[in-house]
Amino acid sequence: MSLVTLRTLLDHAQKNEYAIPAFNINFLEQAAAVIDAAIEANSPAIIQLSSGGVNYAPQWFYRGLYAYAKQAPIPVCIHRDHTYEYAEFLEALNSGLFTSIMIDGSITKSGLPRSFNENVKITQSAIKLAQEKGISIEGELGCLGALDSGASGEEDGHKASRLLTQSELLTDPEEARLFVQKTKVDALAVAIGTSHGAYKFSKPPTEQLLSIAQVKKIHAAIPEQHLVLHGCSSVDTATLKSINHHGGQIKETYGVPVASICEAIPFGVRKVNIDTDLRLACTEKIRKYLCQNPEQFDPRNYLAASQEAMQKLCVDRYLSFGSQGQAQNIMSQLDEAITA
Repeated sequence: MSLVTLRTLLDHAQKNEYAIPAFNINFLEQAAAVIDAAIEANSPAIIQLSSGGVNYAPQWFYRGLYAYAKQAPIPVCIHRDHTYEYAEFLEALNSGLFTSIMIDGSITKSGLPRSFNENVKITQSAIKLAQEKGISIEGELGCLGALDSGASGEEDGHKASRLLTQSELLTDPEEARLFVQKTKVDALAVAIGTSHGAYKFSKPPTEQLLSIAQVKKIHAAIPEQHLVLHGCSSVDTATLKSINHHGGQIKETYGVPVASICEAIPFGVRKVNIDTDLRLACTEKIRKYLCQNPEQFDPRNYLAASQEAMQKLCVDRYLSFGSQGQAQNIMSQLDEAITA
């Protein structure tokens, strides 16, 4: 069995000083691209489903994904991304699909930031139930959004209902220490200026817009804690130009440089969330394919091309974040634990 908890993967990543990209998926070609790329790179894989992903595809698709992950030749974690309310968390917990769930107590489903104590309370409640089922829990402290404008990032139509303050946009190291002490959360998502979606920065980000220094401060306060960065698609400029060249109309925007993420990895970052980059890679390849092959109408042809593009991107991130070659090491440890 190679379906594992998030904690299993992140503990190994910490000991061996690497990070694992966590890819959000919504349909077959995305799921196949993530797992096939992980097999190619001999990397552990984290597949994530947001509310939009859960609602997009039927349950039988995700049951099939679960069954495949159980017999994959690499360790796979299936993670439920961003449950905002306790009822939503319970639905994910009781589905039996996930080995890890995120309870995002930083903000309500209606878009209002929660207080520190409210966040602690809902996270503690989730962890108590998750522990009984052997499921990992990711929490969040701080709200994702732009440091220059206070505007929130959007995730499946969900974002803050007002502009955010600097204290809400940057996770405070001392609060992080207290939060981890009170909740014992397996992984902690922190806010450093990243955002969900494609429109993260209006110009290439500097330290004033993307605070890697804040990651270092948080790590200094909680050096043993696994940290998570959300909203870390790079939003490749060449990909955007190609999309627009082949009929798209995406406005100028900039993402999180891979080099910036790599700078943060030695400071406790063990999980890096990526969604938009897969969408852009898929869209670029489909638009280009149909423009270059106007006589084609068989979806299998352009979807196969899009899957290849997404798989290439996934392999690149496995290599960049240092998870290449680690899958078999984890599998060997699991086998040793079973036979011990």
